[in-house]
Amino acid sequence: MKRLIETSGEGLEAYLGKKVTMYCCVYIYTGVLTGVNEASVELTDAKIVYETGELASGEWKDAQSLPSPHYVMISAIESWGGAKC
Repeated sequence: MKRLIETSGEGLEAYLGKKVTMYCCVYIYTGVLTGVNEASVELTDAKIVYETGELASGEWKDAQSLPSPHYVMISAIESWGGAKC
């Protein structure tokens, strides 16, 4: 697991230490990206988003906290980006 010491790189590594939202095959996850390896990513303060609400708003309509840290398989991620909240 790579850990945040200094940020460099592209893709997921560029988001280390930042809030991200990951749109996966079935669910949407959001949290602080704290680790990346070949198979998975580690999120702290992670939430699973059940209902987004209006994407331009500042908060999720329904997002439930997950145990921290929480891991997501890279193979399940379809897209990611900066977090909504």
